[in-house]
Amino acid sequence: MEITAQEILAGLREWVEIESQTADVDGVNRMMTKCASEFEAAGATVERIPGTDSRGDHLRITSAWGGDGPGILVLCHLDTVHPKGTLAKDLPFRVEGDKAYGPGIYDMKGGAYLALCAYRAIAAGPTPNGLPVRFLYVSDEETGSRTSRRLIEQEAERAKYVLVTEPARDGGRVVTGRKGVGRYVISARGRPAHSGSKHQEGLNAIAEVARHAVTIDGWTDYKRGVTFNIGQIKGGTADNVVPEHCTATVDMRVLTVADAEEMDRRIKALKPYNPAIQLTIEGGLNRPPFEKNSGIAALFAHAKAIAAEIGFELHDLSTGGGSDGNFTAHKVPTLDGLGVDGNGAHTLGEHLYISSLIPRMTLQKRLMETLA
Repeated sequence: MEITAQEILAGLREWVEIESQTADVDGVNRMMTKCASEFEAAGATVERIPGTDSRGDHLRITSAWGGDGPGILVLCHLDTVHPKGTLAKDLPFRVEGDKAYGPGIYDMKGGAYLALCAYRAIAAGPTPNGLPVRFLYVSDEETGSRTSRRLIEQEAERAKYVLVTEPARDGGRVVTGRKGVGRYVISARGRPAHSGSKHQEGLNAIAEVARHAVTIDGWTDYKRGVTFNIGQIKGGTADNVVPEHCTATVDMRVLTVADAEEMDRRIKALKPYNPAIQLTIEGGLNRPPFEKNSGIAALFAHAKAIAAEIGFELHDLSTGGGSDGNFTAHKVPTLDGLGVDGNGAHTLGEHLYISSLIPRMTLQKRLMETLA
Protein backbone atom coordinates (compact mmCIF):
# COMPACT_ATOMS: atom_id res chain seq x y z
CA MET A 1 0.00 0.00 0.00
CA GLU A 2 1.44 3.37 -1.02
CA ILE A 3 2.03 6.03 1.59
CA THR A 4 -0.13 9.16 1.61
CA ALA A 5 0.87 12.77 2.10
CA GLN A 6 -0.96 12.83 5.43
CA GLU A 7 0.97 9.79 6.65
CA ILE A 8 4.24 11.44 5.65
CA LEU A 9 3.20 14.63 7.42
CA ALA A 10 2.29 12.72 10.59
CA GLY A 11 5.73 11.12 10.74
CA LEU A 12 7.48 14.37 9.88
CA ARG A 13 5.61 16.14 12.67
CA GLU A 14 7.33 13.85 15.19
CA TRP A 15 10.71 14.98 13.80
CA VAL A 16 9.76 18.66 13.79
CA GLU A 17 8.60 18.49 17.40
CA ILE A 18 12.06 17.37 18.51
CA GLU A 19 13.75 20.76 18.57
CA SER A 20 17.35 20.56 17.39
CA GLN A 21 19.15 23.86 17.03
CA THR A 22 22.80 23.19 16.19
CA ALA A 23 24.10 24.30 19.60
CA ASP A 24 21.50 22.24 21.48
CA VAL A 25 23.49 19.00 21.55
CA ASP A 26 20.90 17.12 23.62
CA GLY A 27 18.14 18.08 21.21
CA VAL A 28 20.19 17.21 18.14
CA ASN A 29 21.13 13.85 19.62
CA ARG A 30 17.49 13.06 20.45
CA MET A 31 16.76 13.73 16.79
CA MET A 32 19.62 11.43 15.74
CA THR A 33 18.26 8.68 17.99
CA LYS A 34 14.81 9.03 16.43
CA CYS A 35 16.22 8.91 12.90
CA ALA A 36 18.49 5.95 13.64
CA SER A 37 15.69 3.87 15.15
CA GLU A 38 13.43 4.43 12.15
CA PHE A 39 16.12 3.47 9.64
CA GLU A 40 17.04 0.37 11.67
CA ALA A 41 13.38 -0.63 11.71
CA ALA A 42 13.46 -0.47 7.90
CA GLY A 43 16.44 -2.85 7.74
CA ALA A 44 19.29 -0.38 7.23
CA THR A 45 22.66 -0.56 8.97
CA VAL A 46 23.26 2.48 11.18
CA GLU A 47 26.59 3.70 12.52
CA ARG A 48 26.52 6.51 15.07
CA ILE A 49 29.56 8.77 15.05
CA PRO A 50 30.06 10.70 18.31
CA GLY A 51 30.03 14.46 18.06
CA THR A 52 33.04 16.64 18.77
CA ASP A 53 33.71 20.32 19.57
CA SER A 54 30.35 20.85 21.30
CA ARG A 55 28.33 19.52 18.39
CA GLY A 56 25.95 16.59 18.11
CA ASP A 57 26.46 13.11 16.72
CA HIS A 58 26.34 12.13 13.05
CA LEU A 59 24.75 9.08 11.43
CA ARG A 60 26.18 6.97 8.61
CA ILE A 61 23.44 4.71 7.28
CA THR A 62 23.88 1.95 4.69
CA SER A 63 21.18 0.29 2.59
CA ALA A 64 20.48 -3.41 2.87
CA TRP A 65 21.36 -3.85 -0.80
CA GLY A 66 24.15 -3.07 -3.23
CA GLY A 67 27.28 -4.26 -1.45
CA ASP A 68 30.36 -2.18 -0.65
CA GLY A 69 31.15 -0.67 -4.03
CA PRO A 70 30.66 2.90 -5.25
CA GLY A 71 27.09 4.03 -4.77
CA ILE A 72 24.71 6.88 -4.07
CA LEU A 73 25.40 9.26 -1.19
CA VAL A 74 22.38 11.07 0.26
CA LEU A 75 23.28 14.13 2.34
CA CYS A 76 20.93 15.38 5.06
CA HIS A 77 21.25 17.52 8.17
CA LEU A 78 19.04 17.40 11.24
CA ASP A 79 20.14 20.61 12.95
CA THR A 80 18.10 23.80 12.57
CA VAL A 81 18.61 27.50 13.28
CA HIS A 82 15.63 27.78 15.66
CA PRO A 83 16.40 28.04 19.41
CA LYS A 84 14.80 25.68 21.87
CA GLY A 85 11.37 27.00 22.82
CA THR A 86 10.47 28.24 19.33
CA LEU A 87 8.02 25.37 18.91
CA ALA A 88 6.03 26.29 22.02
CA LYS A 89 6.07 30.04 21.58
CA ASP A 90 6.62 31.38 18.07
CA LEU A 91 6.34 28.55 15.53
CA PRO A 92 4.16 25.65 16.66
CA PHE A 93 3.48 22.85 14.24
CA ARG A 94 0.27 23.68 12.45
CA VAL A 95 -1.46 23.14 9.11
CA GLU A 96 -3.14 25.91 7.18
CA GLY A 97 -4.49 24.72 3.86
CA ASP A 98 -1.59 23.35 1.81
CA LYS A 99 1.01 24.75 4.22
CA ALA A 100 2.50 22.93 7.21
CA TYR A 101 4.51 25.11 9.61
CA GLY A 102 7.18 24.28 12.16
CA PRO A 103 10.83 24.92 13.07
CA GLY A 104 13.07 23.24 10.52
CA ILE A 105 10.18 21.71 8.57
CA TYR A 106 11.43 23.23 5.31
CA ASP A 107 15.15 23.49 6.08
CA MET A 108 15.56 20.63 6.14
CA LYS A 109 13.76 18.06 8.22
CA GLY A 110 11.19 17.77 5.45
CA GLY A 111 13.68 16.63 2.84
CA ALA A 112 15.57 14.49 5.36
CA TYR A 113 12.36 12.70 6.32
CA LEU A 114 11.45 12.13 2.66
CA ALA A 115 14.80 10.34 2.25
CA LEU A 116 13.73 7.93 5.00
CA CYS A 117 10.33 7.47 3.34
CA ALA A 118 11.99 6.77 -0.01
CA TYR A 119 14.25 4.18 1.60
CA ARG A 120 11.31 2.51 3.34
CA ALA A 121 9.37 2.30 0.08
CA ILE A 122 12.29 0.64 -1.71
CA ALA A 123 13.10 -1.71 1.18
CA ALA A 124 9.46 -2.85 1.38
CA GLY A 125 9.57 -4.18 -2.19
CA PRO A 126 11.67 -6.78 -4.00
CA THR A 127 15.39 -6.66 -3.24
CA PRO A 128 16.84 -3.94 -5.50
CA ASN A 129 19.61 -4.72 -7.98
CA GLY A 130 20.88 -1.15 -8.06
CA LEU A 131 23.66 0.78 -6.44
CA PRO A 132 24.10 0.81 -2.68
CA VAL A 133 22.65 3.89 -1.02
CA ARG A 134 24.48 5.52 1.89
CA PHE A 135 22.99 8.31 3.94
CA LEU A 136 24.78 10.87 6.08
CA TYR A 137 22.67 12.70 8.65
CA VAL A 138 24.87 15.42 10.15
CA SER A 139 24.45 17.73 13.10
CA ASP A 140 26.18 21.00 12.21
CA GLU A 141 25.36 22.12 8.67
CA GLU A 142 23.75 25.34 9.81
CA THR A 143 27.02 26.53 11.36
CA GLY A 144 29.36 25.54 8.55
CA SER A 145 29.73 21.75 8.91
CA ARG A 146 32.95 22.17 10.88
CA THR A 147 32.78 18.71 12.50
CA SER A 148 31.15 16.86 9.59
CA ARG A 149 33.03 18.17 6.56
CA ARG A 150 35.76 15.53 6.59
CA LEU A 151 33.15 12.77 6.99
CA ILE A 152 31.22 14.14 4.01
CA GLU A 153 34.35 14.34 1.88
CA GLN A 154 35.37 10.78 2.84
CA GLU A 155 31.98 9.37 1.88
CA ALA A 156 32.01 11.30 -1.40
CA GLU A 157 35.23 9.54 -2.35
CA ARG A 158 33.33 6.27 -2.73
CA ALA A 159 30.19 7.71 -4.32
CA LYS A 160 29.14 7.78 -7.98
CA TYR A 161 26.40 10.33 -7.28
CA VAL A 162 25.45 12.67 -4.44
CA LEU A 163 21.86 13.66 -3.69
CA VAL A 164 21.27 16.53 -1.25
CA THR A 165 17.88 16.86 0.41
CA GLU A 166 18.07 20.60 1.05
CA PRO A 167 14.73 22.30 0.29
CA ALA A 168 13.56 23.04 -3.22
CA ARG A 169 13.77 26.63 -4.44
CA ASP A 170 11.51 29.02 -6.30
CA GLY A 171 8.55 26.75 -6.95
CA GLY A 172 10.21 23.35 -6.79
CA ARG A 173 13.52 23.93 -8.58
CA VAL A 174 16.48 21.74 -7.77
CA VAL A 175 19.91 23.25 -7.27
CA THR A 176 22.77 22.59 -9.71
CA GLY A 177 25.07 25.37 -8.55
CA ARG A 178 25.89 27.26 -5.37
CA LYS A 179 28.29 30.05 -4.56
CA GLY A 180 31.39 29.26 -2.60
CA VAL A 181 31.60 30.82 0.86
CA GLY A 182 34.60 32.44 2.50
CA ARG A 183 34.76 33.72 6.07
CA TYR A 184 37.45 36.06 7.39
CA VAL A 185 38.28 38.06 10.50
CA ILE A 186 40.38 41.21 10.12
CA SER A 187 42.04 42.43 13.31
CA ALA A 188 44.02 45.60 13.94
CA ARG A 189 46.10 46.52 16.96
CA GLY A 190 47.04 50.15 17.35
CA ARG A 191 48.01 52.20 20.39
CA PRO A 192 45.62 53.73 22.94
CA ALA A 193 45.78 57.38 23.95
CA HIS A 194 43.62 60.10 25.47
CA SER A 195 41.71 61.57 22.55
CA GLY A 196 41.95 65.09 23.96
CA SER A 197 45.40 65.60 25.46
CA LYS A 198 47.43 62.85 23.74
CA HIS A 199 45.60 62.26 20.45
CA GLN A 200 48.82 62.48 18.43
CA GLU A 201 50.30 59.55 20.36
CA GLY A 202 47.44 57.18 19.49
CA LEU A 203 47.14 54.71 16.63
CA ASN A 204 43.43 54.26 15.81
CA ALA A 205 42.63 50.59 15.16
CA ILE A 206 39.02 51.33 14.18
CA ALA A 207 40.08 53.83 11.52
CA GLU A 208 42.50 51.24 10.13
CA VAL A 209 39.87 48.52 9.91
CA ALA A 210 37.29 50.93 8.48
CA ARG A 211 39.56 51.77 5.56
CA HIS A 212 39.98 48.07 4.79
CA ALA A 213 36.23 47.55 5.09
CA VAL A 214 35.59 50.17 2.42
CA THR A 215 38.26 48.61 0.19
CA ILE A 216 36.84 45.10 0.53
CA ASP A 217 33.27 46.27 -0.01
CA GLY A 218 34.46 47.79 -3.28
CA TRP A 219 35.49 44.36 -4.57
CA THR A 220 31.82 43.30 -4.87
CA ASP A 221 31.08 42.61 -8.54
CA TYR A 222 27.51 41.53 -9.25
CA LYS A 223 28.26 40.68 -12.89
CA ARG A 224 30.86 38.15 -11.76
CA GLY A 225 28.69 36.93 -8.91
CA VAL A 226 31.24 38.08 -6.33
CA THR A 227 29.97 39.69 -3.13
CA PHE A 228 31.60 40.81 0.10
CA ASN A 229 29.72 41.66 3.28
CA ILE A 230 31.28 43.34 6.28
CA GLY A 231 29.00 41.78 8.86
CA GLN A 232 30.35 43.03 12.18
CA ILE A 233 32.88 45.60 13.39
CA LYS A 234 33.87 45.66 17.05
CA GLY A 235 36.37 47.90 18.79
CA GLY A 236 37.06 50.71 21.21
CA THR A 237 36.49 51.19 24.90
CA ALA A 238 35.26 54.78 25.32
CA ASP A 239 34.48 57.89 23.31
CA ASN A 240 37.55 59.71 24.61
CA VAL A 241 40.08 56.91 24.08
CA VAL A 242 41.88 56.28 20.79
CA PRO A 243 40.97 52.59 20.22
CA GLU A 244 43.77 50.06 20.46
CA HIS A 245 41.83 47.08 19.10
CA CYS A 246 39.29 46.49 16.33
CA THR A 247 38.01 43.42 14.47
CA ALA A 248 35.74 43.02 11.46
CA THR A 249 34.09 39.90 10.04
CA VAL A 250 33.87 39.39 6.29
CA ASP A 251 31.52 37.08 4.37
CA MET A 252 32.63 36.35 0.80
CA ARG A 253 30.52 34.64 -1.91
CA VAL A 254 31.91 33.55 -5.29
CA LEU A 255 30.61 31.57 -8.25
CA THR A 256 33.82 29.94 -9.47
CA VAL A 257 36.93 28.30 -8.07
CA ALA A 258 39.05 30.79 -10.02
CA ASP A 259 37.30 33.73 -8.36
CA ALA A 260 37.58 32.06 -4.97
CA GLU A 261 41.33 31.70 -5.35
CA GLU A 262 41.77 35.25 -6.66
CA MET A 263 39.71 36.87 -3.92
CA ASP A 264 41.28 34.76 -1.20
CA ARG A 265 44.74 35.89 -2.34
CA ARG A 266 43.56 39.49 -2.54
CA ILE A 267 42.16 39.65 0.99
CA LYS A 268 45.15 37.84 2.51
CA ALA A 269 47.53 40.27 0.78
CA LEU A 270 46.12 43.32 2.55
CA LYS A 271 48.73 45.47 4.28
CA PRO A 272 48.13 48.10 6.98
CA TYR A 273 47.51 51.61 5.72
CA ASN A 274 49.41 52.82 8.76
CA PRO A 275 52.59 50.70 8.97
CA ALA A 276 52.78 51.27 12.71
CA ILE A 277 49.54 49.32 13.20
CA GLN A 278 49.59 45.52 13.40
CA LEU A 279 47.11 43.94 10.95
CA THR A 280 46.09 40.27 11.15
CA ILE A 281 43.86 38.39 8.68
CA GLU A 282 42.45 34.98 9.58
CA GLY A 283 40.06 32.66 7.76
CA GLY A 284 39.61 31.34 4.27
CA LEU A 285 37.23 29.47 2.00
CA ASN A 286 34.63 27.66 4.11
CA ARG A 287 32.73 26.02 1.25
CA PRO A 288 34.16 25.69 -2.27
CA PRO A 289 31.99 26.80 -5.20
CA PHE A 290 29.45 24.27 -6.51
CA GLU A 291 29.81 24.71 -10.28
CA LYS A 292 27.47 23.03 -12.75
CA ASN A 293 29.55 20.76 -14.98
CA SER A 294 28.75 18.07 -17.53
CA GLY A 295 28.32 15.37 -14.87
CA ILE A 296 25.90 17.52 -12.88
CA ALA A 297 24.04 18.47 -16.06
CA ALA A 298 23.62 14.79 -16.95
CA LEU A 299 22.38 13.97 -13.44
CA PHE A 300 19.86 16.81 -13.64
CA ALA A 301 18.67 15.58 -17.06
CA HIS A 302 18.06 12.14 -15.54
CA ALA A 303 16.07 13.68 -12.68
CA LYS A 304 14.11 15.84 -15.10
CA ALA A 305 13.07 12.76 -17.09
CA ILE A 306 11.96 11.00 -13.89
CA ALA A 307 9.94 14.06 -12.85
CA ALA A 308 8.18 14.01 -16.24
CA GLU A 309 7.24 10.36 -15.65
CA ILE A 310 5.87 11.26 -12.22
CA GLY A 311 3.86 14.10 -13.73
CA PHE A 312 5.63 17.40 -13.07
CA GLU A 313 8.17 19.58 -14.81
CA LEU A 314 11.52 19.97 -13.06
CA HIS A 315 13.73 23.04 -13.43
CA ASP A 316 17.09 23.92 -11.93
CA LEU A 317 18.90 27.02 -10.72
CA SER A 318 22.08 28.30 -9.11
CA THR A 319 21.85 30.02 -5.73
CA GLY A 320 24.01 32.09 -3.41
CA GLY A 321 23.57 30.04 -0.24
CA GLY A 322 25.94 27.20 0.57
CA SER A 323 25.18 23.60 1.54
CA ASP A 324 27.06 20.37 2.13
CA GLY A 325 26.78 19.80 -1.62
CA ASN A 326 29.56 22.39 -1.99
CA PHE A 327 31.96 19.83 -0.52
CA THR A 328 31.16 17.15 -3.12
CA ALA A 329 30.19 18.85 -6.39
CA HIS A 330 33.75 19.37 -7.65
CA LYS A 331 34.44 15.64 -7.25
CA VAL A 332 31.15 13.80 -7.81
CA PRO A 333 27.99 14.64 -9.82
CA THR A 334 25.79 16.30 -7.19
CA LEU A 335 22.11 17.26 -7.31
CA ASP A 336 20.86 19.53 -4.53
CA GLY A 337 17.48 20.92 -3.53
CA LEU A 338 15.73 17.53 -3.65
CA GLY A 339 13.78 18.21 -0.46
CA VAL A 340 10.31 19.62 0.04
CA ASP A 341 8.95 22.71 -1.65
CA GLY A 342 7.98 25.58 0.62
CA ASN A 343 9.28 28.90 1.88
CA GLY A 344 10.45 30.90 4.88
CA ALA A 345 13.68 29.09 5.75
CA HIS A 346 15.28 30.45 8.94
CA THR A 347 12.18 32.54 9.77
CA LEU A 348 9.17 32.24 12.04
CA GLY A 349 7.05 31.72 8.94
CA GLU A 350 8.89 28.57 7.82
CA HIS A 351 6.60 26.13 6.02
CA LEU A 352 6.36 23.42 3.40
CA TYR A 353 3.71 22.70 0.80
CA ILE A 354 1.93 19.45 1.62
CA SER A 355 1.20 18.92 -2.06
CA SER A 356 4.94 18.59 -2.68
CA LEU A 357 5.47 15.65 -0.32
CA ILE A 358 4.51 12.75 -2.58
CA PRO A 359 6.13 14.08 -5.80
CA ARG A 360 9.39 14.96 -4.04
CA MET A 361 9.54 11.66 -2.14
CA THR A 362 8.87 9.76 -5.36
CA LEU A 363 11.61 11.69 -7.14
CA GLN A 364 14.12 10.75 -4.43
CA LYS A 365 12.97 7.12 -4.53
CA ARG A 366 13.24 6.82 -8.31
CA LEU A 367 16.70 8.39 -8.31
CA MET A 368 17.86 5.85 -5.75
CA GLU A 369 16.37 3.04 -7.86
CA THR A 370 17.52 4.09 -11.32
CA LEU A 371 20.97 5.65 -11.03
CA ALA A 372 23.59 3.23 -12.31
